[in-house]
Amino acid sequence: MRYGMVRQYLLKTRTITLFLGLFLLDARTAFAQHGPAALGGSAQGVYLVFPFENAGASPRLDWLGEGLEELTIQYLTGAGQQVYSHAARTAELERNGLPFSAKVSRASMLRIAQDLDADFVVFGSFNSDGKSLTVEARVLRLDPATLLPAVHESEALASLMELQTKVAWQLLTTNDRGYTRTLAEFSKAQRPLRLDAFEHYIRGLLATEDEARLRELREASRLEPNWPDVDFALGETYVSRNDCNAALPYFSHVPKANQHYVEAVFATGVCRLQSNQPDRAEEMFTSLQSMLSANGDGAQSGLSGAELPEILNNLAIAKARQGKNPSAETDLRHASDLDPDEDDYPFNLGLLKLRDNDFAAAAGYFREASERRPENAEDRALLIHALEKAGKKTDAEEEREAANEALGPNALPAIRMDPKNEAANLMVRVKTELDTTALRFEIEAPPAAAASGAAAGATETTASHLRRGRQELAAGQLDAAEAEFRSALQADSTSPAAHRGLGEVDRRRGKVDDAVKEFQASLDTRDSAVVRTMLARLYLEQKKTEQARTEVQRALKLAPNYVEAKQLLEHLQNSKPNGGAQ
Repeated sequence: MRYGMVRQYLLKTRTITLFLGLFLLDARTAFAQHGPAALGGSAQGVYLVFPFENAGASPRLDWLGEGLEELTIQYLTGAGQQVYSHAARTAELERNGLPFSAKVSRASMLRIAQDLDADFVVFGSFNSDGKSLTVEARVLRLDPATLLPAVHESEALASLMELQTKVAWQLLTTNDRGYTRTLAEFSKAQRPLRLDAFEHYIRGLLATEDEARLRELREASRLEPNWPDVDFALGETYVSRNDCNAALPYFSHVPKANQHYVEAVFATGVCRLQSNQPDRAEEMFTSLQSMLSANGDGAQSGLSGAELPEILNNLAIAKARQGKNPSAETDLRHASDLDPDEDDYPFNLGLLKLRDNDFAAAAGYFREASERRPENAEDRALLIHALEKAGKKTDAEEEREAANEALGPNALPAIRMDPKNEAANLMVRVKTELDTTALRFEIEAPPAAAASGAAAGATETTASHLRRGRQELAAGQLDAAEAEFRSALQADSTSPAAHRGLGEVDRRRGKVDDAVKEFQASLDTRDSAVVRTMLARLYLEQKKTEQARTEVQRALKLAPNYVEAKQLLEHLQNSKPNGGAQ
């Protein structure tokens, strides 16, 4: 029922309707009428791959849906293409309130591809009688919108790897007429894998219980002992069980050239913090930050020239635990500037000032944190604590009354600081996950295009402008980000992602009214639970509580499981019904 509602709404938007129409076209007819030109020229861009649909095969082969997705990702990546990972796709599903195991309609595929600024969508189906396997796959180009002819391959089920190698190669050569590698050359670029090891790996990723996941991944590792993807998955699983000692050896096996290297180093640093080894944690986060700021090793992992606030936050914590407070404060200030919607960074700054007994400054940071996330009771409790320690009893009491009104009685946690402020170490907020989606790809125009404005215009796409805009935004380069988003609007005047990007730029500049207009323009073209939640927060800043409540309720109709919206609605439900409404 829920997914049907999402699909029904998507069908109402012009952009999605256009794409759905293309899905219904017979691409072979278009190809016959217009020839290769109908498919465009050499394709440069980012692929987003979805699980293949089980079109009648036994349920025991359901794992092949994600298996074919993962193989396609690995083979395209091995051939030098830019491809979103399985984790990036599932994270975007979660942001849209959809479980990772949900069967996604084509409308939802397109919505997710647009949200991720992908250029090409790969989807397909498979069928098997238990001995043979037939796979059909297709590529949808988003700009210009074109559905390419289907690719079909059949082999013995035992030849799954060879079959999907052919499928991936055909998808690539059909989409990119400039691709010159032969099938044999394409195959040599791929990592050979045992089928049984691959099956255990996919079943491990799909397992919902830790023990089953570990059992499958360990078997995959036994059969393929030098497979970095399995090592990373095992490391992640042990971290989720708070077993860093078991996780660290697996993370150390992930090489720099692997797509998971950045996450593996980050997780290693987190483990060092949790193991009270701040010097080794500082070493990990410093090396990671330096690597991402360079053009060499960072590019190998798909991230380069960027600073990530999560890394700066954890680096600051590592420094603070060694008494390097001034340097830690600098890092936290920078992280706070890079991500002005996150309350953890000013919260940690407040803790630093508490340790220095600078209570007035601490109160200022905790106030900033509570303004960023009004529903966070801990932010407000520390604000009141700092005000009391600063001797501002009246201000503290006013904040307490406001918190009780907004969050309800007894919502504030008790704050008890010992003379050594050791409790502050326990409350410090370590970032345990690294969000690299917006920075996954470094997009560069070909040399020939850079030399000619006309040529550059011919190779640019709306999605490439949007990706660069997100990169610049994440790096705090607001002017450059705005330029990219406006270039995207020149290519597509109704681009919802471009309007959303401009709204984020305006929000960071403090231009709340302009940000609201941009988010509304984004919603005029395509509805989004994420954008509606962002708009709700802006309305809260404007003290328009009822409008904020309306937006977040609409967000939850679209995505009932969207955590950000649920948390914000809970906060609003505890507010006065008409409090602050205009």
